Amino acid sequence: RCCIGASLSSISKTFGKKKMKIASYEKDGLAGYGVVIDNGIIDLKARLGSELSTLIDVLRRDAVDKIRSVIENQDPDFSLDDVNFQIPVPVPEKIICIGVNYGNRNEEYKDGSEAPQFPSVFLRTPGSFVGHNHDILRPIESDQLDYEGEIVLVIGKGGRRIKPENYLQHIAGLSIMNEGTIRDWVRHAKFNVTQGKNFASSGSIGPWMVTTEEVGDLNQLSIQTRVNNELRQDDVISNMIFKFPYLLNYLSTFFELKPGDLIATGTPVGAGARFDPPIWLKPGDILEIEVPNVGKLQNTFIDESG
Repeated sequence: RCCIGASLSSISKTFGKKKMKIASYEKDGLAGYGVVIDNGIIDLKARLGSELSTLIDVLRRDAVDKIRSVIENQDPDFSLDDVNFQIPVPVPEKIICIGVNYGNRNEEYKDGSEAPQFPSVFLRTPGSFVGHNHDILRPIESDQLDYEGEIVLVIGKGGRRIKPENYLQHIAGLSIMNEGTIRDWVRHAKFNVTQGKNFASSGSIGPWMVTTEEVGDLNQLSIQTRVNNELRQDDVISNMIFKFPYLLNYLSTFFELKPGDLIATGTPVGAGARFDPPIWLKPGDILEIEVPNVGKLQNTFIDESG
């Protein structure tokens, strides 16, 4: 095992409050996952064995407390620089996305409509996302690649018809998403946005899942998006139209939410499409999306090869 230099006292302080950042990654061509501490990772796959070989296994078996038991007094096994980050739950059953979920975002459309009565909902595939520090692809079919910074809920305990007052019991943690969108392709059809939301490697999720204990008061979350260090989006979730308790209740009415499902909760104003003229992402751009107490997701952009 490598030594990153984290002292046992600092590790004890970090995990004494049951705080954890759990990342999925590839190292030396092999998939793994582990707890992030300082600049290193405690390898969980090696400690928990084949029955808990991925984060989704942990969530399905309600085994987060087992993670806490095996990381106590452990040094990191390797540096963050040694891994390629994957999306935190690499193969979720569902990636559920909520559209137009900030009050001022609805006004941004300038169509005179009142705030929606129910949320807009669509699905994305895992292959439309890359992990933290990976290149996002601008497809050859369009130059209208846009960003959308979003807070992601990771489902721990599944269920149907979840009561709003019980929503926290069903959230294992939070992550961050760039819900990358090909703007002209979302207008290809009258009743859906699926095409423009599912181009391969057009968005990103990460860098990790942070357990709710680390985040603190979920009602105080904020999100900022920067492109080439220019602040583009800056909002707080108190401006959400449909807040977390409502979303879990509404979605679980028709979906059976399952451990590992990801829910992207909507993006604030400031996407590139709303500038005049629009500002699209281009190769070489650097995107940073930050949610305090959760982390900072960073990606660059390249053109997809034909």
